[in-house]
Amino acid sequence: MVFKVPQSELESRLLRFRKLMDQRNPEWQIVAVFSKINTYYFTGTMQEGVLFIPRYDEAVLWIRRSFERAVDESLFPDIRPMESYRDAAITMKNLPDTVYLEKEIVPIAMLQRFQKYFPFSKIESADLQIGAVRAVKSRYELDLMIESGKIHQRVTEELVPGMLHEGISESEFFCDLYTALVREGHHGVARFSMFDTESILGQIAFGESSIYPTSFNGPGGNYGMSPAVPIMGNRDRKLRRDDLVFVDIGCGIEGYHTDKTMTYVFGKQLPDEAVEIHLKCVEIQNNIALMLKPGAIPSVIYNEILGGLRPEFIQNFMGFGSRKVKFLGHGIGLTIDEMPVIANGFDEPIQEGMVFAIEPKKGIAGVGMVGIENTFVVSPEGGINITGGHPGLLMVD
Repeated sequence: MVFKVPQSELESRLLRFRKLMDQRNPEWQIVAVFSKINTYYFTGTMQEGVLFIPRYDEAVLWIRRSFERAVDESLFPDIRPMESYRDAAITMKNLPDTVYLEKEIVPIAMLQRFQKYFPFSKIESADLQIGAVRAVKSRYELDLMIESGKIHQRVTEELVPGMLHEGISESEFFCDLYTALVREGHHGVARFSMFDTESILGQIAFGESSIYPTSFNGPGGNYGMSPAVPIMGNRDRKLRRDDLVFVDIGCGIEGYHTDKTMTYVFGKQLPDEAVEIHLKCVEIQNNIALMLKPGAIPSVIYNEILGGLRPEFIQNFMGFGSRKVKFLGHGIGLTIDEMPVIANGFDEPIQEGMVFAIEPKKGIAGVGMVGIENTFVVSPEGGINITGGHPGLLMVD
């Protein structure tokens, strides 16, 4: 059975996008969408091609591969086959001078092939506009994320403790964890918008592996399989008594993600100082959640939280050593890292229906990365947690 995005959803998304373009870019005439994720958002299919969104005409999805699949799984009203951009160009007359497209995503070579047949003289970015529309979730989208959150909670809070035993390697644990998630209904991948970012689930690590430096823009770390594949888990790092286990993973349903970090203690309790630091991170998460109301400003939340922390706590907060991130949380949806971000520079008010992953964490030498992360829906009463309420440091004998 093919799962189809309702046509009413697709129509609403295009309508909201056009209205936002009218507000922010009053001179716009046409947008070209190339990325598969944004194409899926607007059309309900994830094929190779280009979606044209004209200002005064109906949007058209041109597909190179696979047209048959696109027609089978999408309720988008106008889908057409093409061998190359030439086929689309033949049908489009009186093109404007300027095209808006995804500057953060489109490679130069693809752009050059496109401009061979569509000689726009000026290119503007549509990234922020698309991101802003995607940031506010509909009831349909929220229901999918809530379902993802239930899987996230069940696997991390109920099933993971039974997977941990002395001598299991990080890579073996990763495989068991992945299998459990997919069996429960996870869609099988964790997607990121960050350039050239690979991930299957996220970061899992034992002990100090969780503060090992990575190129990934997050507070945690891991060794990964090797320098060539610095993700998943390490084959040689085995679980030992008294290890901290760090699990920072995404889950998803029909393309929509939730993000959650759970920590476990295998053996005996961590040192009191580490426990106190962890509980402080939980307190920070809960304080941020209370602020996630319509009208709140992400940058104000960020600075208010940081301003209330002691200087000694800020050391190694949101990372370890020199590798610290400058945010406390991030939007989430079709990718795990969406707009807006709880950080400086994000000064527009948040809206009801936005969804944030909040992740205060702190690295501790000799222990690893403590802290927490859950996914919250913005509401008038504050953030609603959809991934479970366990405070972490779950004891495993």
